[in-house]
Amino acid sequence: MNFVEANGAKIPAIGLGTMTLMEAACVEAVEAALCVGYRHIDTAERYRNESEVGEGLRRGLRAAGIEREDVFVATKVWRDQLAADDFECSLDQSLKKLELSWVDLLLVHWPNPTVPLKETLDALCKAKRDGRAKHVGVANFTTSLLEEAVKLASEPLVTNQIEVHPFIDQEKVLAACRTHGLAVTAYCPLARGKVPGNEVLARIGEAYGKTSAQIALRYLVQQGIIPIPRTAKPDRLAANLAVFNFNLSDAEMSEIARLKQAGLRVVSPPHAPRWDN
Repeated sequence: MNFVEANGAKIPAIGLGTMTLMEAACVEAVEAALCVGYRHIDTAERYRNESEVGEGLRRGLRAAGIEREDVFVATKVWRDQLAADDFECSLDQSLKKLELSWVDLLLVHWPNPTVPLKETLDALCKAKRDGRAKHVGVANFTTSLLEEAVKLASEPLVTNQIEVHPFIDQEKVLAACRTHGLAVTAYCPLARGKVPGNEVLARIGEAYGKTSAQIALRYLVQQGIIPIPRTAKPDRLAANLAVFNFNLSDAEMSEIARLKQAGLRVVSPPHAPRWDN
């Protein structure tokens, strides 16, 4: 497994996203992912599947013959739990559901302007100091929020988890993350089904014997961005990992970059901040 290093964290370069994976399908997907080589599992309190992720983790550790310390587990605190006492309670509940004493990464899932950011970040950083989280970070933070968060955080932030795929222009926030040494974790890296069938990605894929999805993932990985595609299908789990045995040319990377368009964000709920693009 390749890794991305950021502010003291060593994060596996691709992970399994688990949003919408529920019940037995979630357990089986996490176990299967670990068995085919994944070492990075992403969940959240809001996904309501932390218990299933924890069960899949335990099964996967046994089946793959690996240790807990070999797997990078991330979870997130929802936006309505960002006040200090609520944050503590949410984290404790997440750990209880996962049946873990610590997670590798704890994120603020979405910013909430009704709670002072300092209060939230103090609670986040406390979780690292007391050992319940090895690393901390944020998700869905814009450039201005990121600047504020870096100044307020008493512990290093290691990632900003945001929507990134070939069709969205995130250059402003990507640049801000690089400036502060944060990794970027990419959710919806396949743009919720918009990648398969794209003519440019399919054509480039033919040259390497790869699918459009694998080209999109390679495009991100080659920039040091950490994609966390979601799937419950064993063949796709394996295919998503098979992006480290080839390199896209500079010309191909540039051609893919030109696919970016305004208005192709696939996640923008009512509580989203005012985006940079």
